Amino acid sequence: MQLNLEIGVASKQEWIDAVMADFNSFLQDHADCERKASSMAMSFVAKYPNRTEIIPELIETAVEELEHFQQVYALMEKRGVELPAKMTKDFYVDRLIKQAYSDPERRFMDRLLIASVLETRGAERFKMVADALEDPELKKFYKMLWTSEAKHGHIFVKMAMNYFNRKDVYDRLHWWIDREAEVIDSLEIRAALH
Repeated sequence: MQLNLEIGVASKQEWIDAVMADFNSFLQDHADCERKASSMAMSFVAKYPNRTEIIPELIETAVEELEHFQQVYALMEKRGVELPAKMTKDFYVDRLIKQAYSDPERRFMDRLLIASVLETRGAERFKMVADALEDPELKKFYKMLWTSEAKHGHIFVKMAMNYFNRKDVYDRLHWWIDREAEVIDSLEIRAALH
């Protein structure tokens, strides 16, 4: 069973060039993204406590994302890079969430599928970072993240299929992949994950 799909449009070479040109800024943004990903998984637990079938996986995902934050922070410490004074607004996520259904049931499915496309994009970009890096330790770290994010993309689709029929999930997932491609192409290129 296919649990997620490929991204709709590949990231541009200009994006990885910007990341490599200012890797410290990328690390700061990456740390923020890991904190937000952990919070997102726990927000599902808080908002949908009756969805007991998925709570254990959500907690596991939240802990894993928090561990990633810890690992990114350790890299930052080694490089003398501080956390940003405040977390910046993520226009990428914001633009996706604004397109979600407003009624509670369909919004629940949309939030799960948005999480899937976020993780799938993260996997693609972490692979690009791993491929571009020369430092063996950093290369190994980003390769590990790439495989982890790909797994998370699968998890959120599987969660959706606990509550919605397969056709509805995949029809909406295709729609989200198209929307995500539009959003990612519209963003300013900078040394950030999105």
